Amino acid sequence: MTPPHTNAARRKGWPARLLPGLPSGRALILVIAIATSLAVALLPEERREGLPFWTMRLNHYTAYVPSVAEWNRQHPEKRIDMQMIQQSAFERRMLSGFLTGTPVADLLEVSSVVSPKAFLGPLDQVGFYDMTDRLHTEGIYEKINEASFAPYTSRGRIFGIPHDVHPVLLAYRADIVEAAGIDVREIETWDDYFRVMRPLMADHDGDGRPDRYSLEFSEIRAAEIVMLMLQNGGEIFDEHGAPIFANERNAHVLATLATWVTGPGRSTVELGGTASASAHRQRLDGAAIGWIAPDWLLGMWKIENPGLSGKLKVMPLPAWERGGRRVSVAQGCMIGISKTSSQIDLAWEVALHLYTSAEVAESLYKTNCIISPVKPLWDEPFYDEPDPFFRGQAVGRLYIDHAPQIPIRTSSPYTTSAEQYIGIAAMALRDYAEQHAIYDAEALKPEALRLLAKGQAELTRLMSRNLLLEE
Repeated sequence: MTPPHTNAARRKGWPARLLPGLPSGRALILVIAIATSLAVALLPEERREGLPFWTMRLNHYTAYVPSVAEWNRQHPEKRIDMQMIQQSAFERRMLSGFLTGTPVADLLEVSSVVSPKAFLGPLDQVGFYDMTDRLHTEGIYEKINEASFAPYTSRGRIFGIPHDVHPVLLAYRADIVEAAGIDVREIETWDDYFRVMRPLMADHDGDGRPDRYSLEFSEIRAAEIVMLMLQNGGEIFDEHGAPIFANERNAHVLATLATWVTGPGRSTVELGGTASASAHRQRLDGAAIGWIAPDWLLGMWKIENPGLSGKLKVMPLPAWERGGRRVSVAQGCMIGISKTSSQIDLAWEVALHLYTSAEVAESLYKTNCIISPVKPLWDEPFYDEPDPFFRGQAVGRLYIDHAPQIPIRTSSPYTTSAEQYIGIAAMALRDYAEQHAIYDAEALKPEALRLLAKGQAELTRLMSRNLLLEE
């Protein structure tokens, strides 16, 4: 007969026999933890060679692949180790590295939404290499569209080379417009645009709604609202970084936009974002005639919505007043160098290769419709090539012609917060207009200014809690 204590030991199982001082469940967990730790420790470590270069944009990464491969073939002793990292992960790794001194890539391609977050606090605490003097000494500054440096400049010092200009023009369904006999050369202002396009908003199917709308836009598109404010000369922050978006110009824009999106004169429609499948389907069906279009947006549509080929053209953005600016600007990217890099000269050489070479500029334009900020490259013939996607129009030349007139973007770490408060004001103003049946821009302007002032005050309070801003 087997002794009782032997049966009990067997019931406990081998983990308990291996670690007799622990209950069997805890012993099993501990054994698994030890085993997995050993397995991970014994895994072969990935060996990466070359100058670490992080980017957060897949389309940029794809455009760089041939150039990086050729560079590595020609310069085996100065290889580039390029990695694509998702934006939120990139932001966390970069900012934590800057704050704690943990390693980050030597070369960092960062969006203008993320890069200003590194500008909080004293200048000597910014994690990017200050390239101001080098840009001027080597004559690089003069070769680049000056306004494109603005988002990467803090307190007069430049921490990144701009990747792009991102002018914003107006794309439109030229097949529909031209079939209706409409001449877009008659359009100078936004009032002109909606007047000229109004006949295309007929209700042919009798459902009580227009078959199509003049513009894809709504009050929830805060980024586009800011683009239109900048186009009209509106300011978001002052030179000291204080929010000043509650001003007459911005209130005028916000009030006018409310009349676009609601009321008897409504002329716009929300299709569900720039990249959703349903929105792409509705664009093909002609639900909207026009779009506020940064250069990169056209590149995205060429890839994601090829059915639009031969249907679109681009025109200058309608102005807010006669003789006014016909272009705005969207957020972009920069390339910067970690100031703790032990290879700053090599990182600088690689940055210039990627950002100032005609080959990379051509690849980026042909794959993404993004124009270079490097002015000597604006004469390259590929910008003048007719594009079948745009009914034979050379859209690159049109964007370049308007690049020098783009408005100045801010480098405030609170840019995204300001955009959110402006978006909240826009949504509240639409509700106000509908509740009070007020659809006249001048009549809505006082309420628009009040809502912007409310958002500005809330942002000011938020910023006052950050002690780094006092440095």
